[in-house]
This record gives sequence, structure tokens and C-alpha cells, in this order.
Amino acid sequence: MPRNPSETHVAVLMGGWSSERDVSLVSGKACADALRRVGYRVTEVDVGRDLAAVLTALKPDVAFNALHGPWGEDGCVQGVLEVLGVPYTHSGVLASAMAMDKDKSKAVLKAAGVPVPGGGLFDRHEVAQRHVIEPPYVVKPNAEGSSVGVYLVREGANDFVTEVGSPDWRYGDEVMVEPYVAGKELCVTVMGEASGPRALTVTDITPAKGFYDYEAKYAPGGSTHELPAKLPAAIFERCLSEAERAHAAMGCRGVSRSDFRYDDVKDVLVLLEINTQPGMTPTSLAPEQAAYVGMDFESLVRWMVEDASCPRS
Repeated sequence: MPRNPSETHVAVLMGGWSSERDVSLVSGKACADALRRVGYRVTEVDVGRDLAAVLTALKPDVAFNALHGPWGEDGCVQGVLEVLGVPYTHSGVLASAMAMDKDKSKAVLKAAGVPVPGGGLFDRHEVAQRHVIEPPYVVKPNAEGSSVGVYLVREGANDFVTEVGSPDWRYGDEVMVEPYVAGKELCVTVMGEASGPRALTVTDITPAKGFYDYEAKYAPGGSTHELPAKLPAAIFERCLSEAERAHAAMGCRGVSRSDFRYDDVKDVLVLLEINTQPGMTPTSLAPEQAAYVGMDFESLVRWMVEDASCPRS
């Protein structure tokens, strides 16, 4: 709904206590600064377990959710905002919870006809002791983002991912193991507009070294982004349409980002995961794609505030 910036108090939720706290703080600060430039009254909230009491005292008109990771984007904080009746950005409770759970989201996407990798959930101790599927494959937590805790086991490898069996492992007793799809790392940002989901463009991501892990995503110079991606026209259009289909199938709201792998030798495209709260840091992909289609950062965050609602289903 249209909101007059000078009459709108926005609480930017950031930080929290997940493994992605640092990224969230950067995202939140960037969004808060941009919202102030637009003219909104902004309060930055470093989220703790007293969030309900803090928001009850602040009485914001909108909560801009810049949290990342468990609790912040898995439906939990969305439930708090629903109970309080505070309009908020991004997806609602159900879509957020499903998207954060890689196993459940893959089931929903597969049922909708979106191509996804094979593999499945395995006990972490078993994965630490043997190859549960034939290498090459990827091991990752079932409910984390930002490539936290992701490992690539290459073809012919004799070693196992012993890290997931460590007592220090804190990402759950089951891990997702998927066949590794060689080739290009692609992403598509989708904006959920009144007329339906609209995919912006396709970015081809090349990590500076290794694969697209946490450092490649957030460290300066960690990766290079080519947009629009140089792809066969049919694959480019398919990325856009599959991202829109994924956004709709999951019931996403606001902005989402779909991450793909494309094996240009075997001509295989799969959607790895859908992110209901894409990063909004200086190196993030969603703001970069929005800028490419003519929407600067200030316009993007304003659109997100105007799109906020409650209930949000």
C-alpha cells in the first residue's frame, strides 16, 4: 500500500543471533540508510529475544526484515509480527518456513515442475564416515543460508566430510547431500507484484577461487557478477520462468532470489534453493539486478516498504 515516507515509521530488524548475524547487520544498515534518504523515520533494531516487547514500545508502522538465517527468515519472527499485527516485508510464515528447510522446499518445487537436484537428507555421522552418494557431491545444512557449512566433495575423492561429524557441528543432525552440478552459478531476483511474480534478469557468478561459498558471497572481490548472463536465449528465458514459478509455488511475497546451477556441457539446469530474504549488502545480487532494470537502491527499499502488509500469506 502507498505510504507517505515522512509519516511512516520503519523499524529495520537486523542482527539477531544466527550464524548470519554479521551479514544481517550490514544488510540492515544499508537498508536503514537508504530509507532515511527517502525520508522515512527509521529505527534500527538489533534483534534479541525481547523483540515483541521492543516493537510494542516502538509502535512502528512497518517492520523491514533484514534478518538472515534461522529465526530471522524461517517463519519465527514472521509469526511474532503476525501476532503483533505489524505490517512487514518479505514472505509470510509458511513460505519463509518452507524455503528455509531445503528438503521441504525441494519437495514443493519438484511438485510444481521446477527442476531440482537429487539427493536427500542423511545422518551427519554417516556422512562423516562414508560416501552416501557417488562423488562429486555437495554437503550442506538443511536449514542455513549464505552457504554456511557447505562442503564440496570432488570426483574421485577418498576423504569424507569429517567436519559434519564433529561435536562442534551446530547445524542439525541431518544434512542435505546433493549431486554436484558442474558449470555456471546463476541467480534470478523476483519481485512479487500485484500482476504476478516478475523476474528481473539473470546473473552469472564466478567465484574468485573454489566454489560459491560464504567468503565468495560477501568478501570484497570474492566473486565477479556478469549481468545479464551470457547464456543461450532459451536457457536465459527458462531461468526467468522457473524463478517466477518457484516464487509462486512457495507462496513468496516481496523480493525473492532463486539460485541455479547450469551444466552447459550436459545442458542441465537445476534450481538449488529459493531465498525469501536475499542479502542487501553492497555486494548483494538482488540490489544489483534491480539497478540493472532501472530501480536504484532507494527505490527498491521504498517498494519493499510499500509492499509490506499483515497478515502476509
